[in-house]
Amino acid sequence: MKTLYLVDAYAMIFRAYYALMKNPRLTTTGKNTNAQFGFTNTLIELIKNKNPTHIAVCFDKGAPLERLETYAEYKANREETPEDIKIAVPDIYRIVEALNIPSVEVAGFEADDVIGTLAKKASAQGYQVFMVTPDKDFGQLVSENVFMYRPPYQGNAFEVMGEKEVCAKWEIENVNQVIDILALMGDAVDNIPGIKGVGEKTASKLLKEYGTVENVLANADNIKGAMGEKIRAGKESALMSKKLATIITDVPCEFNEDEFKLTDWDKEKMVAIFTELEFKTLGKRLMGEQFSIASSGGQADLFGNISQQPPRGGVNKVEVELSAEATILNTIENVAHEYYLVDDIAKIKDLVQKLSNAKEISFDTETTGIDANICELVGMSFCIKKAEAYYVPFPIEREKTIEILKHFEGLFNSDKINWIGQNIKYDLLVLKNYGFEFEGIVFDTMLAHFVIEPEGKRSMDVLSEKYLGYAPVSIETLIGKKGKGQGSMRDVEIEKIKEYAAEDADITLQLRDVFLPELKKNGVEKVLYQVDGPLVKVLMDMEFQGININEPFLKEYSKELEKDIKIAEDSVYAQAGVRFNLASPKQLGEVLFDKLLLDAKAKKTKTGQYATGEDILLKLSHQYKICNDILVFRELSKLKSTYVDALPSLMNPKTGRIHTTFGQTIAVTGRLASNNPNLQNIPIRSERGKEVRKAFIPRDEKHILMSADYSQIELRIVAAISGDPAMCAAFKQGKDIHTATASKVYNIEESEVTKEMRYKAKSVNFGIIYGQGAFGLADNLGITRTEAKEIIDNYKKEFTHITKYMDDTINFAREHGYVETLMGRKRWLRDINSSNFTVRGFAERNAINSPIQGSAA
Repeated sequence: MKTLYLVDAYAMIFRAYYALMKNPRLTTTGKNTNAQFGFTNTLIELIKNKNPTHIAVCFDKGAPLERLETYAEYKANREETPEDIKIAVPDIYRIVEALNIPSVEVAGFEADDVIGTLAKKASAQGYQVFMVTPDKDFGQLVSENVFMYRPPYQGNAFEVMGEKEVCAKWEIENVNQVIDILALMGDAVDNIPGIKGVGEKTASKLLKEYGTVENVLANADNIKGAMGEKIRAGKESALMSKKLATIITDVPCEFNEDEFKLTDWDKEKMVAIFTELEFKTLGKRLMGEQFSIASSGGQADLFGNISQQPPRGGVNKVEVELSAEATILNTIENVAHEYYLVDDIAKIKDLVQKLSNAKEISFDTETTGIDANICELVGMSFCIKKAEAYYVPFPIEREKTIEILKHFEGLFNSDKINWIGQNIKYDLLVLKNYGFEFEGIVFDTMLAHFVIEPEGKRSMDVLSEKYLGYAPVSIETLIGKKGKGQGSMRDVEIEKIKEYAAEDADITLQLRDVFLPELKKNGVEKVLYQVDGPLVKVLMDMEFQGININEPFLKEYSKELEKDIKIAEDSVYAQAGVRFNLASPKQLGEVLFDKLLLDAKAKKTKTGQYATGEDILLKLSHQYKICNDILVFRELSKLKSTYVDALPSLMNPKTGRIHTTFGQTIAVTGRLASNNPNLQNIPIRSERGKEVRKAFIPRDEKHILMSADYSQIELRIVAAISGDPAMCAAFKQGKDIHTATASKVYNIEESEVTKEMRYKAKSVNFGIIYGQGAFGLADNLGITRTEAKEIIDNYKKEFTHITKYMDDTINFAREHGYVETLMGRKRWLRDINSSNFTVRGFAERNAINSPIQGSAA
């Protein structure tokens, strides 16, 4: 069947931009490409998965004249479009053009109207039409051959809505009533007023009885009470709103079959825009593994010739020739270098002599795996001069490897040598497991880049391409792709591993040279040299030591949990009167809200299934035991699988202990991350969760475990930075800070503060740190926004220096584009001066929070 997909351009652009706002995609020149990337990815996935025969992207073109004539305030409440989106739109036109997809727009009309017109015309010609948009208004256009297609979003699957689904969503009898619903309830997004005081449920109820807006208005005198008065008063508004909500389907545009037919994309244009926007992964997916991004002076281009099938089921191969002006990434094949194999004692002694005269040595290890506490050493590489490096291979036998390492012991023990590495903590830990430690100072290029640019990727390959215009040898060319079939460095022929390993040390040295002036320019030397750098060896020691666990205790606790899980599960089934998959949110929702009718106003997710999250079940658990049993089932199941059963499997066979890996470059505030396993996330809040902590024990009778914790460190930092007299006095006098705060906020004696008041004050204290406003506090405490605003206003009045700190910090960020911690760690805030309230608000909250959380870290 012929299928036409009509894409609502701006709806998809805005959605893509905001979906990535917390983790923005920035090019090497600082350009935000959230919108371009998200839009392109959605469009390509659509083509790949749905294989349409015809497609078009529809844009708004100028002001919607007819609707503005009807109502001058139409869409007047919308925030100004973020600058990043304004910049993105021309790029998106180019992307659509490169994909050989027509862009359709008609002056004076919105994309909705263009889509409505084209959908009507195409369906009349026998096409099955899919309107690609998350916009609810399009429900009015759905018919036998016209559907809404909501693309996947934040983990949710795509959704296709026909007449049945639209009617079920709105609780109406036919899709035309979507317009009537909107006319009655209004639409805050488009500033359509509707009838004041009429919501979605009331609108649906009125239409069930009267069918149309006109009939509702005609029967207004028969509708009793306040609702009748509202309807009579809102007559003109409702009729105007219906006109505003109606999508126009006779726009002057034509559906041209040949023009809308999906064909192969324009390869040269695609390469140009993808390289400019630095869509490396997307480029590889579309155009093959050789696609790469160079970053010489912001210039980027394709690396190598390509012959690859496009992912749309077409038969044309992509064949791209480099233009004469293209910037090609350098590689080991075209850059002069001298990499030496040091494979006997004489050569080793010569190398040690040469290295002993150096003050700085770039260093790297090659191993059999990524776990530094388990893997074996395959080789080491050294570099003290650009394009010249040395590789020392090691035998399989551990004892022989240690004998070779002893030749380097003098270098390792020297405090006069600075060691340079990329993620050098790994290399130090590998050597420590062979009995060797480094006395000199270490410089980690990954950490250096982190303090220069806290957001983004920082693998050596990425940094090399970005800062050196050089594509290193990929490890996958040596040992294969990740997965079960991946080989080991032990299996790689010596010449290949020599080139690969020596290149790593060489590139790392060159990156260090690039980063040194950047550290100075950005004013982040102090945080690297006094905090992050020295911390490397501390964390390495912690990872080496690991922690002991009581395996027999965990095995017994697992059996105990298994029994309790079964009891909770059987109790749920008994109360439900049916057995079902308790781990399935969909089935659970149907049982709770369709079968047992626990909540007539049960919320639904974007995919249309009932929401059964912890917050929902907690509210219902006070009334219904089944909900409490479900929460118990979930908590115990997670405890068992995530911790009790998993921890023993992560024990190091050599030490019998668990060794986590601490990440310094994960959180932009500088907070540590713990991985494999995450030992920072062991449960504490519930009694059953606390039991897991009993499994962590001293290694032997000669050791004990000591627990230490800062007392409200972030609030103390707030007090110190702001110098607020009231908060400083409370800490100096050893008072309970939350009680002291409640006393101030409620203007009562501390002895009169109730448990509830203290809890609310605690929420404000910590909420302020995260830039929380009245809306967030109200939601967090389950109170009205008015009460929340009153609490915050009182707080700001009593703790005036904290308010001043917040205002001063935001003003500083607006002027300088960043905020910083007490030790000088910077957080760059590109959107701090955005004219868009939502975007700017997010940046302002980060401005307040980052210096506090980062200083605490």
